Amino acid sequence: MPRLTKQQIDALRTQPGHLWLVGYDLSQADLRGADLRESNLTAATLIKTDLRGANLAGAILLGANLQEARLEAADLSRADIKGANLVKAQLPKANLAQTNLSTTKMAQADLREATLSQAILYETDLSGADLREADLRGANLTKANLTRADLRGANLEYADLRGANMAGAQTQGAHLDGAITDTTPAF
Repeated sequence: MPRLTKQQIDALRTQPGHLWLVGYDLSQADLRGADLRESNLTAATLIKTDLRGANLAGAILLGANLQEARLEAADLSRADIKGANLVKAQLPKANLAQTNLSTTKMAQADLREATLSQAILYETDLSGADLREADLRGANLTKANLTRADLRGANLEYADLRGANMAGAQTQGAHLDGAITDTTPAF
């Protein structure tokens, strides 16, 4: 797996998007505020990488490892993050609108006040995730694992929750108007 030097990583923070970083190891790199929009980071390793405020709009992160990455207030809108690992990632106030997060591992991720409107979260593992005050309007959460997730105050209006496992989820104050659920209660 190719690894970049500190100078190359520093240069990434000033490059204007559309980068090809397939399979690169960027673990623990400081990429705060980096412009990585529409970049290809398929199978990249970004464990504990600092991406606070980074622009990853439209980026491809298929199968990427972002475990414990810091993505506070990052823009990941319209990104393809299918099958990635975001376990324990920090994403408060991140923009994940219209993002494909199908089959992604997001257990214990911090998604407080994150925007996930119209996101695809099909079979995504959000067990134990903190989704307080998150915007999940119109999100596809079909067959998602939301066991023990904190959804207090979250907006789930028109979200598709069919087949979602919500055992032990905290839903006090959640907005569920128009949410699509199984014929049996989802929680």
